[in-house]
Amino acid sequence: MNTAIALAGNPNSGKTTLFNELTGARQHVGNYPGVTVEKKQGYYQGDMGAFDIIDLPGTYSLTAYSLEEVVARNFLVNEIPSMIVNIVDASNLERHLYLTVQFMEMGIPICIALNMMDVAKKRRMEIDIDTLSSLLNIPVVPIIARRGKGKKKLMQTVATAAHKRVEPLTISYGQDMDKALDEMEEIIQSKGFLTDKYRARWTALKYLEKDHQIIELGYKMDAAVARQLDHIVQGVAKHLSATLDIHPEGVIADQRYGYVNSILKQGVLKVYQEENRLQLSDKIDRVMIHRFFGPVIMVAVLMGLYQFIFSYSGIPVAWFESFFGWVSGMADDVLPEGVLKSLVISGIIDGVGGVLGFVPLIMFMFFGISFLEDSGYLARMSFMLDRVFRMFGLHGGSVMAFIVSGGIAGGCAVPGVMATRTLKSPRERLATLLTVPFMSCGAKLPVFALLVAAFFAEHQAPVMLLITLISWLGALLVARLLRSTLIKGESTPFVMELPPYRLPTMKGLLIHTWERTWQYMKKAGTVILGISIVLWAMMTFPGLEEAQVKKFEDQRTAISSVTSAQVLTDIGTREKKMLTAEALRVKNGLLQIDIAHAQAVLKHSIAGRVGTAVESITRFAGFDWRTNIALIGGIAAKEVVVSTLGIAYSLGAVDPDQTSSLSDRLKTENGWGPLTAFSLILFTIFYSPCFVTVVCIARESGSWKWAAFSVVFNTSLALTISIVFYQVGMFISN
Repeated sequence: MNTAIALAGNPNSGKTTLFNELTGARQHVGNYPGVTVEKKQGYYQGDMGAFDIIDLPGTYSLTAYSLEEVVARNFLVNEIPSMIVNIVDASNLERHLYLTVQFMEMGIPICIALNMMDVAKKRRMEIDIDTLSSLLNIPVVPIIARRGKGKKKLMQTVATAAHKRVEPLTISYGQDMDKALDEMEEIIQSKGFLTDKYRARWTALKYLEKDHQIIELGYKMDAAVARQLDHIVQGVAKHLSATLDIHPEGVIADQRYGYVNSILKQGVLKVYQEENRLQLSDKIDRVMIHRFFGPVIMVAVLMGLYQFIFSYSGIPVAWFESFFGWVSGMADDVLPEGVLKSLVISGIIDGVGGVLGFVPLIMFMFFGISFLEDSGYLARMSFMLDRVFRMFGLHGGSVMAFIVSGGIAGGCAVPGVMATRTLKSPRERLATLLTVPFMSCGAKLPVFALLVAAFFAEHQAPVMLLITLISWLGALLVARLLRSTLIKGESTPFVMELPPYRLPTMKGLLIHTWERTWQYMKKAGTVILGISIVLWAMMTFPGLEEAQVKKFEDQRTAISSVTSAQVLTDIGTREKKMLTAEALRVKNGLLQIDIAHAQAVLKHSIAGRVGTAVESITRFAGFDWRTNIALIGGIAAKEVVVSTLGIAYSLGAVDPDQTSSLSDRLKTENGWGPLTAFSLILFTIFYSPCFVTVVCIARESGSWKWAAFSVVFNTSLALTISIVFYQVGMFISN
């Protein structure tokens, strides 16, 4: 059995970088049971044995203030790993050791991985590793995670120290607090109150810190004891407020920092520089987050990102399109005419292939976003946009939820909605989770890429930047509307940590890119495949009545009966050859009948009837019944818009020599043009979130009312914007 090791630390401490270095490709990503916080697990094999590595969510504390903190703490308590490897930023020692103290109070074996030693050295900071280890009475190993330096020694230390019994750290929190802690500890111990999971003193500390999860758990177990503990907490809180004007939580934080300070002052840390000297990151930030230059640079960065994506992904995308075209042709040659052939080619290959064809573009997008994230620039975007967000009634913390949802394109609205849990204000949280679906998530990206490639090929990067700006502006305006009407309330202040700039490692970038791309591919191979087959069935059945079928057969017979056998043979051959003028005329005549037949089948189908029913409204936005089918399917998952368009137009593409991509087909289709394409882009930005996001909105808001509101309001808004845009465009063009 492998030794379980938990990697834990503050956000931006290099925890995930170390995880990638230790596990490499031997890792998998999922979610913790019941929540959408990312769970990373990996495997490390070394000279000292095999280890299961768990990368816990980044957290500043073990008090349940956020979902990440709850998840990290629950894992440590319920799973009881053999050791915690606490990644500590050596250049920010005092702040990061605050979390270390909390781990030590839990009584779980711990080893400090002192990361970013190179950064500390550049800042002329000297750390006595041996003294720090001796004073804390835990092993400390210096590492540089992004270079993989020190990881072998770290794992050797872990193997040696794991499983050893350790005594929990006991800190004095002052006479008043210690007296309350002793009294509470005695009650907890004597009553066996939560002692099956938690140490008695630790539970008492959580009560003093007003940890909601522990308090709720206590009332469920034994309400009488819980009330007794609450009474003690209220008494000491009242006393501290009257005498020192402070709350118990403040005393606990002060004493923990005091303990850390006392450690550092015993020869552990020496700094050989003036305190006011600007570090490199500070110097860079004087320009990067400047009130004027910062936003300009941010737009330039986004423009550069899109330019990079479309410049280098075009050839791989063409390869993928050619591959799926080849597969479709092979299926066409092998399979006999009938329902099975239609299912394989139109339902599976054209449906799923239309989504997988954008894998290269998705990979380049994720690579660029990973670079911005790992370098520390995304945090600067949050900082700069805080001023803007406050104008629209949102919070600086909302920025990261927007970015996670696809604020730069390529994210997902589900974790974006979940990310709003970190917002303390219920009103700001609700306004944020209702507007994050407007972002350009990875599911919308294939739709945008398809339409931009087809109708704006010469200006792909600027158009993608424009789409991003429209989605952000639209979300902010809707947020302002909601905060002025349905969700009124004051804005709360925003404080955040800006991590130092770092040069990302290629290994880390590639791992992050592959993780996200693989999730996209799995979705295409499972969810999208299932939906594509269902939509194919809805677009194929019930089929035409016998009289209608006979009508088309009679039209074919009328042409064939007056055509020579040689001409018919030439038309039917698979070999490429020059056809005579008569053969071309006959071939085109038969092709028009086949197209009319395929269109009649599609329009008579279940999906066709639904699409036709709403065309009386959507035609004012430039959408015909086939586009309507795709958009209705997109409510299940936005990727389905592309796959459904692929199915709809492949069902009408009956020419066996036709190998053009969906982009090429749309360019030559009646009713399609730049105006229609951009109207569809606008509708896709704003209309109903996908089904999974709707469920998440209901769960996070605590009411299906807000989920239903999101579906109805967003779709109405999208249709209104598209109709106005299309009608104004038609008026100007005429």
